[in-house]
Amino acid sequence: MSRVYNFSAGPAVLPEEVLKEAQADLLDYKGCGMSVMEMSHRSKMFDEIIKEAEADLRKLMNIPDNYKVLFLQGGGSQQFAMVPMNLMKNKKADYIITGQWAKKAYQEAQIYGDAQAVASSADKTFSYIPNCADLPIREDADYVYICENNTIYGTKFAKLPNTKGKVLVADQSSMFLSEPVDVTKYGLIFAGVQKNVGPAGMVVAIVREDLITEDTLPGTPTMLKYKTHADADSLYNTPNCWCIYICGLVFKYLLKNGGLEGAKARNEEKAAVLYNYLDNSKLFKGTVEKGSRSLMNVPFIVNPDVVTDPEEKAALEAKFVKESKAAGLENLKGHRTVGGMRASIYNAMPKAGVEALVEFMKKFEAENLK
Repeated sequence: MSRVYNFSAGPAVLPEEVLKEAQADLLDYKGCGMSVMEMSHRSKMFDEIIKEAEADLRKLMNIPDNYKVLFLQGGGSQQFAMVPMNLMKNKKADYIITGQWAKKAYQEAQIYGDAQAVASSADKTFSYIPNCADLPIREDADYVYICENNTIYGTKFAKLPNTKGKVLVADQSSMFLSEPVDVTKYGLIFAGVQKNVGPAGMVVAIVREDLITEDTLPGTPTMLKYKTHADADSLYNTPNCWCIYICGLVFKYLLKNGGLEGAKARNEEKAAVLYNYLDNSKLFKGTVEKGSRSLMNVPFIVNPDVVTDPEEKAALEAKFVKESKAAGLENLKGHRTVGGMRASIYNAMPKAGVEALVEFMKKFEAENLK
């Protein structure tokens, strides 16, 4: 069977070159006679894998020496608790709510202290990023939290918020390594790797060293302290060895293909193909305000101004998802909380995949527009 174009929001598409390399290594990694999945995490062989992965990520993102790189389990959602447990020294934090994942992180933080929503785009179904130039950030807030790219709603911060000197914490899960970032503007970046970098089951956390202390909230489990993992170089317990190995291959792939500048250029080119079509289509309509659009996640719907009957609109969207799947375009159904359609066009999605999607949409529009 030939490979499909996979528009899943995560677990998501990986570079074919990386998959083939992993396939070649699967039974016998570099002549050691075993798979990475079988080797000890304390072995010299795996020590080289994890150290090389970290070094390559540092090179890719230009991570300063005073930041620790941690390979952690639990995914992005575990960070919703881990962040306040480790950083809420004054038990106060300010959250910018731009979608479901920021909202969940905010709700989790309320368990541990006084979490305050200082901005939200819930009034327009999270279809935009609010103006964050002058927010009511509290003087004694421990940090300001954002989800920088919103997977479900397809929005992204075009400009980082003015945190008024407070530590910025960012969930970058669905934009991680898609473009250059200035790590020094953040106190902590975390990203579940299953969207843009590797298989599910791991999160990368990049934490400024001064934020890693023993001074965590009372009752914080040993495994949920950044210091535990920082002191042990992510090897306090058995890490997700296979995932670290695959991520390491992806880091090398990106370094070989122009780094994050190259990734950004390719992503902008791909996204323009889809957004340009949506902006000129009669049947389909993008759901995000232009200044807040993500390069990674593109939600769209059948235009309710054209198909005014809600049942007919829903039926047409269901038909689109069914027929697109038959055409080899997988996972275009929107998130269950919002409906419609969504194309996730991460780093590993080739431009040809986006062009194939647009050609299918044109054909579908011609056949279904009354």
